[in-house]
Amino acid sequence: MKKLLLIVTLLFSSTLVAKEDPIYSSFFGGAIDGYDAVAYFTKGKAVEGSKKITLEYKGATWRFASEGNRDLFKASPEKYEPQYGGYCAYAMSDNRFVSIDGEAWYIEDGKLYLNYSKSVQKHWLEQKDTFIQEADSNWNHYWTEIK
Repeated sequence: MKKLLLIVTLLFSSTLVAKEDPIYSSFFGGAIDGYDAVAYFTKGKAVEGSKKITLEYKGATWRFASEGNRDLFKASPEKYEPQYGGYCAYAMSDNRFVSIDGEAWYIEDGKLYLNYSKSVQKHWLEQKDTFIQEADSNWNHYWTEIK
């Protein structure tokens, strides 16, 4: 019974992610927990994607609310994909890979940033310029190391 509990805990842990995964992908939701990456830009809000409208990109399944959004993403994924592979921007500033809440998002200079929660995001926003600079450095350093 203890083994089963451990396995279930590991499968559903929101912060247990493999560092080698370039895109944050949850067990059931896919990339960025199943939220439509394009909708943040076109609708100005978090919109859950459909299980029927998907695209494989960077080893993850991305969901979209419409075929139009999927096509926009497919044509220019670098325009819509979140920073740090969709991992929490605040945690990345501390060199940690942490899951996100798709409702805790922010667009700065045309880039999508996601956070673990709205309360974490509130703290992140207070010093976002510093945190973005630190997260950029950590993210780039990590990917340089594993190449």
